Amino acid sequence: MSRMPGLTVPANVTAFMAKQREKADKLRAQHGIEAQSWYRITNATAPDEAEVMLYDEVGGWFGATADQFIADLRGVTAPNLRVRINSPGGSVFEGIAIANALRSHPANIVVQVDGIAASIASVIAMAGDRIEMAPNTMLMIHDASGVCLGNASDMEEMAELLDLISDNIADAYAARAGGTRDEWRALMRAEKWFLPEEAVEAKLADEALQVPKAGTPSEPQPEEEEPDMARAFDLAAYGYAGPKQPKPEPGQPKDVTADLAGPPTLVISVADLLDEDTVARLRAAVAPPVEPVAETTPVEPAPEPAPEPELLAVEPVDEWADMVAHLTQDEPDAWSVLVSNLTTTASSSAATEA
Repeated sequence: MSRMPGLTVPANVTAFMAKQREKADKLRAQHGIEAQSWYRITNATAPDEAEVMLYDEVGGWFGATADQFIADLRGVTAPNLRVRINSPGGSVFEGIAIANALRSHPANIVVQVDGIAASIASVIAMAGDRIEMAPNTMLMIHDASGVCLGNASDMEEMAELLDLISDNIADAYAARAGGTRDEWRALMRAEKWFLPEEAVEAKLADEALQVPKAGTPSEPQPEEEEPDMARAFDLAAYGYAGPKQPKPEPGQPKDVTADLAGPPTLVISVADLLDEDTVARLRAAVAPPVEPVAETTPVEPAPEPAPEPELLAVEPVDEWADMVAHLTQDEPDAWSVLVSNLTTTASSSAATEA
């Protein structure tokens, strides 16, 4: 059985992976392709600085091993070395070998976390003379882990080995940031994640890099034409002539300037450019002659007209009333006509007798 903390596989899997690696090497040789590695060492823009990029898992079967990394690192002769890390971790022992190789290099080493420095990658970061956290990056620490197949004794041995490796890693954090092994083991068991400011506060990093302010380029930019997306639409084709002017309130004069078309004009007074005497002579020269006012005979006011006589008010004639007047008169009673003589005589006799 094969047993490796952080990346542990049985012996049959190890043999299978070895055969796969051998096939991959033959294919690369046939096509002239170099093996892909999980690191890259290049010269930076500055002549006195080199750059190392750890942008993948540490170690592994298909990538370069620690001995290849250390061999390439010996070829760096620049006085300054920037190690940029974006790695989730990997092989514990290869990571420790890389960290020790960086510590022993004569260059001044600045570690810059570009994405994540987790697990053994965080231990590699501790090897820098200065550690910088780029904006929005993270650093993670935890206990060592592994896979083991076997009996109870094998499991107990694996547990003791993992505790020993975790104590060793805790010492690396304590050497950098202070504190005790037990304090760091407690954080490692909780799988502690640090943001840039938190890593600086815990002394696992020296600086949290700031995001450059927007709109302040380091070099002056040439003037550019207005982008098409910022231009206004021409709505004249749809009959739109612009926003309507508000109507003046009652009692307020109309603003005639709103009806004027054309671009604004600049008016300059000539009087502001000349002295007072010159202005006075120019005004006298262009002034129109004053005509004398002729004397006129006063006109007597016209007499006021006599008031018109008042007309008597004539009541309006009701034609309908005249037409129906004869209909409303009382008709003589026939019985009254017949007995009128009787009633008259009786009354006369009564009057005589009395």
